[in-house]
Amino acid sequence: MIPIDDSPIVRDGKSLILAMDHGLEHGPVDFEEVPEKLDPSTVFETATHDAVTAMAVQKGIAEGYYPSFEDDVNLLLKVNGTSNLWMGEYDSAVNCSVDYAAELGADAVGFTLYGGSNHEVEMAEEFRDVQEDARKHDLPVVMWSYPRGQGLKNDTKPDVISYATRLGLELGADIAKVKYPGSPEAMEHACKAAGDMKVVMSGGSKTSDYEFLSTVEAAIGAGAKGLAVGRNVWQRENPTRILDALELVVYEEETADAALEATE
Repeated sequence: MIPIDDSPIVRDGKSLILAMDHGLEHGPVDFEEVPEKLDPSTVFETATHDAVTAMAVQKGIAEGYYPSFEDDVNLLLKVNGTSNLWMGEYDSAVNCSVDYAAELGADAVGFTLYGGSNHEVEMAEEFRDVQEDARKHDLPVVMWSYPRGQGLKNDTKPDVISYATRLGLELGADIAKVKYPGSPEAMEHACKAAGDMKVVMSGGSKTSDYEFLSTVEAAIGAGAKGLAVGRNVWQRENPTRILDALELVVYEEETADAALEATE
């Protein structure tokens, strides 16, 4: 972990990452209700919102679309990822080098680690190489810390999420993205387990405006330093409105009620 408050992907000590790695990880199903979002440029346009500190995409999307938005969007390039067609024990292919991410203009790199998978050891070794290469380019490293595997029955249990944040700290991530563990108390413990490393909440599946913002409010109040969100923004009919509300909740630490009222 290194101090990254002066990084482009951080604003006032916090990060709001707009993620669009779903096309690889989940497939086209996430775009069925919003077919226009199959065009990555529509989500890049959303990412120009002032609340967004970075957009997370895979290499091919970065190559094809980021050049048109590089003046207005900070790039977080995911260097690994695996399709939903894969049916084996949780693993993730390394699809991009840090050197190439830097060549494409990335402001940070992202890496998914499945702690608890039978492939954890190999993934941790891959993360070592990514993390050390990122240091050579002064690029922050965001770990998608998702404990999963045959021996893991519940991947959102409080002790599991605290272990997830601690894995990020121990292995040298600068930000760990984790699922919400179900309560502010559990989130607070997970953030304490991370030491001075920043913890951001995963946005997850689309829910109602109030339910989503209330969870973000709880996470921020418990010590989280932002969130990494995809579907709960770009699957909405009006993504700008939810980003306006998130700007208030994340950076101003307003309540969900106040944010919704202010953005009506």
